[in-house]
Amino acid sequence: MRIAVLGGGNGSHAAAADLSDQGHEVRFWRRDAARLAPLLAAPRLAMKDIAGRREVGIALVTTDLGAALNGAELILIPTPAFAQDDIACAMAPHLADGQVIFLPPGTFGSVAMMQTLRRAGCKADVAFAETGTLPWLTRMHGPAEVAITMRAVRLPTGVFPAQKSAAAFAVLRAAFPSVEPIEDALAGALMNAGPIIHPPLILMNAGPLEHFERWDIHNEGTQPSIRRVTNALDEERVAIRKALGYTGEHFPLRDHYESDRWMYGDAHKRLTDSGDWREHIVLTEHRYMTEDIHYGLAFLVSVADWAGVKAPLASGLLAMAAAISGKDLRGGPRTLESLGLARLDRAGMQRLLATGQP
Repeated sequence: MRIAVLGGGNGSHAAAADLSDQGHEVRFWRRDAARLAPLLAAPRLAMKDIAGRREVGIALVTTDLGAALNGAELILIPTPAFAQDDIACAMAPHLADGQVIFLPPGTFGSVAMMQTLRRAGCKADVAFAETGTLPWLTRMHGPAEVAITMRAVRLPTGVFPAQKSAAAFAVLRAAFPSVEPIEDALAGALMNAGPIIHPPLILMNAGPLEHFERWDIHNEGTQPSIRRVTNALDEERVAIRKALGYTGEHFPLRDHYESDRWMYGDAHKRLTDSGDWREHIVLTEHRYMTEDIHYGLAFLVSVADWAGVKAPLASGLLAMAAAISGKDLRGGPRTLESLGLARLDRAGMQRLLATGQP
């Protein structure tokens, strides 16, 4: 299958390497020509996983977004939520009917990016899909080398608009057999693990992060008291899902630590043993703050308020992050209010999610 992979981070490099290794025709796009230069000169990535290290050729490496998107059945965008609006604007002239755009994870980017596309005049009949995590636990080891610690074994995924689910899942499963259909894009957004696992870890480790040059928030930074906060925050997420009528498996985050039933299976020990997450984190600039709190946690709080579900811990962590950042995070760019959706009643939201029209 022809797949466009957009972005320049860990997830995008893992996607380009892993999907190419599986035999797909990958078009890898990054806007930063200087940082892409090694791959432009030699379109190959070194990939390290449980099977060892090997070189993987990429069909096309380019800074031309139109060339990357041309003829792609699947468009994979494993970028932070704060990059989604710019990418949607750039994609707008190049999209074609029938393409599926996959956001792993999405932070309700399905709806936000569709709004941006329509404002930009894009009329292409496309579908978005979003899931709860990256398909890989991964870190780059150099400009042309990526290490994959673990692949997701279950990817609960919602499609927007939901009426396009059957066609979208046929495309998605050709690349990601682990995707599992769930109700819609909001259900997918409320599977996002980042706004649950990362806010307690980064905020409750603020002292060590600002003191030590490198710190592993998933190893020594994950202590019993922090786990209790994470579990309580996740209970608020699950309560929101239940209040909105979402059923089935909610993928409680405690399973990531205690069982093999979570999205990555039994992954936590392999994650900490890899040493790849012992890193330098600038508290106010790291993606755990700028994406998972500014966008993801703010979105979660806005949905709780709209649904009438009490979420005091999510609201408190968001207020703490606002004090650290010096920003009004509740009024940020990825809330139901900022998306113009807080005015909808439950029926209107269901129509929007199903058809794309409120």
